[in-house]
Amino acid sequence: MYSGCKYVFLGSRKVSWYAATEVSFCGFYRLCDWSRGSGHLHTGAGNISQHIPLEPSAERDLDGLGEQATDGNTRLTDISGGTEGRSMVSIPEYYAGKNVLITGATGFMGKVLVEKLLRACPEVRALYLLVRPKAGQSMEQRVSDMMTCKLFDRVREVNPDFHLKIIPISSELTQPGLAISPEDVERLSACINVVFHCAATIRFDEPLKHALQLNVIATQQLLSLAKQMQHLEAFVHISTAYANCNRKHIDEVIYPPPVEPKKLIDSLEWMDDSIVRDITPRLIGDRPNTYTYTKALAECVVQQEQDKLNIAIIRPSIVGASWQEPVPGWIDNFNGPSGVFIAAGKGILRTMRANNDAVADLVPVDMVINLTLAAGWYTAVHRRKTEKQKDERPKSALVYNCTTGGINPFHWGQIEHHVMSSFKRNPLEQAFRRPNANITSNYLMNQYWILVSHKFPALIYDFVLRLSGQKPQMMRIFNRLHKAIGLLEYFSSQDWEWNSENMSMLMGQLTPEDRRTFNFDVRQLNWPEYIENYCIGTKKYVLNEDMSDIPAARQHLRKLRNIRYTFNTLLVVFIWRVFIARSQMARNIWYFVVSLCFKFLSYFRASSTITK
Repeated sequence: MYSGCKYVFLGSRKVSWYAATEVSFCGFYRLCDWSRGSGHLHTGAGNISQHIPLEPSAERDLDGLGEQATDGNTRLTDISGGTEGRSMVSIPEYYAGKNVLITGATGFMGKVLVEKLLRACPEVRALYLLVRPKAGQSMEQRVSDMMTCKLFDRVREVNPDFHLKIIPISSELTQPGLAISPEDVERLSACINVVFHCAATIRFDEPLKHALQLNVIATQQLLSLAKQMQHLEAFVHISTAYANCNRKHIDEVIYPPPVEPKKLIDSLEWMDDSIVRDITPRLIGDRPNTYTYTKALAECVVQQEQDKLNIAIIRPSIVGASWQEPVPGWIDNFNGPSGVFIAAGKGILRTMRANNDAVADLVPVDMVINLTLAAGWYTAVHRRKTEKQKDERPKSALVYNCTTGGINPFHWGQIEHHVMSSFKRNPLEQAFRRPNANITSNYLMNQYWILVSHKFPALIYDFVLRLSGQKPQMMRIFNRLHKAIGLLEYFSSQDWEWNSENMSMLMGQLTPEDRRTFNFDVRQLNWPEYIENYCIGTKKYVLNEDMSDIPAARQHLRKLRNIRYTFNTLLVVFIWRVFIARSQMARNIWYFVVSLCFKFLSYFRASSTITK
């Protein structure tokens, strides 16, 4: 049960190093906080709080007690909240006067990262954003559009001129050298202090060559640029908790890659796209898609530079809408669960294949960003301190598994219930049907409901559209929906166990003020409230629907309910007239079933009377 548990001797006491990780399937213990001046070590198991008294001799600097994994990856470096944490500058103090480079800044996580840095670290000197022209928009237009969205309202209230700190840099991840001009390379090399690499393709069905270019080769080129930066203190790479989804238990280590990245890049370079497409299933092996495969390769590429750069790797699981910041429920895309929630709220999605008892490892985007900023701070300040102490240990990338399932689990069956309840209270406008989705793990049952609840209604609706001279579209929508849900099926049908020691350690290093400002304690998540805000967020920020129109949307749902009742009544009458009324045997069976029901009700009432 305690296999792999490490111990450190403090004075005359032995304290388990198996902090903040799962001890068994039944529970876990967390090393939460070193109580300043109390001489106690706080641990938690579920909601139980215990206090382990420590010897006075144990209250000392604990630098250097962290263990180094045999594979060269740092697993845990300090006891939470030790004296080192008290000697470090706060997170806003660290980022004050710093120049920060961010890739993927116009993406979902990138936007939240930019907003949080500007709001929580107002003294940051400048944010350099690598941006490419897209869809006829110039680099400057894309950044300008990003800054006008509702996400930045809180920053705008405090500092209307925040945009002056944002400096876009023209870049293209698919081009050699990221297509950054020599002048910009020189500029970045001279001033950048921290790099946050968020850019990636998150499409599960991305062709392998393209996914390799965006997720692996672009990372290599950014690392090459980072090595030229004269004042770089931290390089933070955003990976995914599913990079090693072929394993059931995932530690905070970088695992050996499925193939040497350089060999794969060299091999695919000369191959035709059709050949690459044919051999992709053999290459990715037991991973479900090219996204997780190339993310695992990217981690290996980052690890290869760990002796030259101060590196941290963040592994979030399924990133969802914001929990608290800048507003609850903020979301701006249809990716992942958001599209599924909207399809269910519109009444389009009626069935989905998933395991009701499997953990839905959702993590709010603001928690991921808070952890990312804290990791950048810790990577720079801690490494700088160890270098000052002339620590001779080799550098190693610190990995943070940013997940919720092992600490505050929530299951797919629970998500189904709360999503349906939320959309019935706060319905979407112009719903196709009343929200009533069903999750099943049975393949045949799922196919049956797809046929009955998806394809037949879509055919009827498209037939009506054709009769009215309009272009049929519902079957096309359902086909796209089935494809998207099929890509998610792998992740909604099974469980994983993630070790989160480093995330817990980092939480312990924060000051009380930083813990409030950069909160990533997933134990505080109230899941029903979060799902409610998530669903409202899809309505407000993705579909741009006004909350004042909810009464009209509720009236529309009542209209759909009446239509459904009328249709079901007509269906029963039709079945009676066609099948039952014309056959003596069918009538006999019908009367027999009705009489049985009547007898059962009579027996039930009689039993209830006797009991009373």
